[in-house]
Amino acid sequence: MADRITLEDLRPAEGATKSSKRVGRGRASGHGKTSCRGHNGEGQRSGNSQKRGFEGGQMPSYRQMPKLKGFTNFNAIKYAQINVKDLERLEMDSVDLDSLIAAGKAHPSSEGLRVLGNGEITKAVVVKANYFTPSAKEKLEKAGGKAELV
Repeated sequence: MADRITLEDLRPAEGATKSSKRVGRGRASGHGKTSCRGHNGEGQRSGNSQKRGFEGGQMPSYRQMPKLKGFTNFNAIKYAQINVKDLERLEMDSVDLDSLIAAGKAHPSSEGLRVLGNGEITKAVVVKANYFTPSAKEKLEKAGGKAELV
């Protein structure tokens, strides 16, 4: 029964506790004379308490930083956009996001494709995209191509 631990035996872990700083108890303590407050000045006087973030009169870092404006939606889908006039210049019969990324016309991080109606098209092209503007769809079908929603 001698191995039993009682409340008297409990001690904090080694190094877990420190003795408090006893200021103003003589020079030998290392915290005597000015009691770790320095000579004169605002912080030396009694009753002084500085605000959080106070940097001695220097412009505080939280005021130096620019204000954040707006909001970034991290769930937003990143679309690659292409105009009808650019489809005319591509030498492809069928266009989709993967073929545009392979051709270097869309960023590899793009998750979808949007076709916009700027410009004209004369050749028939099959386009697979997530979105077509009404004018783009009309121009593609007028040229004999197809606009397929993915």
